[in-house]
Amino acid sequence: MATKQDIEREKVNLAEPFIEREKDTEVKSSSDNGDLGMVFLSTFVAVCGSFEFGSCMGYSSPAQFGIMEDLNLSYSKYSVFGSIVTIGAMIGAITSGRIADFAGRKGNMKMSSIVCIVGWFAIYIASSDLLLDFGRFLTGFGIGNLSYVVPVYIAEITPKNLRGALATTNQLFITVGIAVAYLIGAFVSWRTLALTGIVPSLVMLIGLFFIPESPRWLAMVGRQKEFEAELRSLRGAGADISQEQTEIQDSIEMLRQIPEVRILDLFNRRNNRYVTIGVGLMVFQQFIGINGIIYYAGQIFVSAGVSPNVGGILYSSLQVVLTAFGATLMDKAGRKLLFLISVSGMLLGNLLIGISFILKEHHLAFDIAPTLAFVGVMVYIGSFSVGVGPVPWVIMSEIFPINVKGTAGSLVTLVNWFGSWVVSYSFFYLFTWSSWGVFFLYAAVCVMAILFTIALVPETKGRTLEEIQASIDN
Repeated sequence: MATKQDIEREKVNLAEPFIEREKDTEVKSSSDNGDLGMVFLSTFVAVCGSFEFGSCMGYSSPAQFGIMEDLNLSYSKYSVFGSIVTIGAMIGAITSGRIADFAGRKGNMKMSSIVCIVGWFAIYIASSDLLLDFGRFLTGFGIGNLSYVVPVYIAEITPKNLRGALATTNQLFITVGIAVAYLIGAFVSWRTLALTGIVPSLVMLIGLFFIPESPRWLAMVGRQKEFEAELRSLRGAGADISQEQTEIQDSIEMLRQIPEVRILDLFNRRNNRYVTIGVGLMVFQQFIGINGIIYYAGQIFVSAGVSPNVGGILYSSLQVVLTAFGATLMDKAGRKLLFLISVSGMLLGNLLIGISFILKEHHLAFDIAPTLAFVGVMVYIGSFSVGVGPVPWVIMSEIFPINVKGTAGSLVTLVNWFGSWVVSYSFFYLFTWSSWGVFFLYAAVCVMAILFTIALVPETKGRTLEEIQASIDN
């Protein structure tokens, strides 16, 4: 029988939008993992949803000027289009857990891919802002679900010693999707770009017919024969699955004995510091301005006198490289230190962009201003990719006690998407108010994030979950 500690390490991934980074660094032989071909295929199909996520997030910037010209949209109406994706995503995030528990992980991914396909097609045929916004809302709902179910599915099918590595492919493929959207958007119309957004969802939809359902979900709903068959298909016909099978069943049984936690329970004296750290990190992650800059990077480059196509391709490619690099540093530099370095880089990036627009507004240093804006965006995006992007999600998987993780996950995901909506919707209004002031405002948020992290956020590297939670309680 598995120990209580073993079961807790396993069961955190059953129905929550956060992935616990694997603490066990013991290297197992290939025979322990069995045949990994199906695991890799299943992961590839799942991260097509992550690619779809990135395609959707990256679409609005390269498509902006074409849509505004063809449909005669004002900046205000385009702000609605750019930000309504987050409204759909918030609803998707709220419902994703229940859909995944009712219809299964594959069922959720199938539904999400179909909704995304319909949404992209609505954008493609749109002749008015009403249908355009409706399509954008649908794609938002789809990726809101995918943002939950893809990492959960990957965690539930992956052997222990590969879980951390394969879990990082979710964030990596999001950045790849953004980069591809910028690259293709530089050469095709906004309608054609919308059609390319259908591709990852279509690949996922077809691929789901060839991969297994999550064995953990099958065990959770009592489908014992299918549970054993799908676990064996993931581990290989000759693999010994008896120990893993027993551990999964034990973890399911212990989960059923834990009382359900309501949303109000998160704010009692016992849990409020966990919630403060978790929600605080997500608030700062968004209100530093990342989605405003990503959604409207084209306008920033144009206003600064830099080609939006060249700038978009370069910075989205940089994002892919540095996201992969940041994953290698997570367990070496530590979460807290990496986050602080990342926020400091974003502070510098915001200051450089703001200074460039001050120079432009006062007709000074015409040769220097565009360079400052370009360098500022690169420093900003690169810094975000290394730490502020991935670190809050990793810390979330570590600080919450096991009995509140599911409820806390829904709250934190909702806060994240709500912050994304506020920033993406307000960016143009702030930019109109002051082309340089908006970036100094984001820089001020960076300073607050640094102070918050130093004062409240624990370093979680190399600690057990019990040690992390004890350090927060003290």
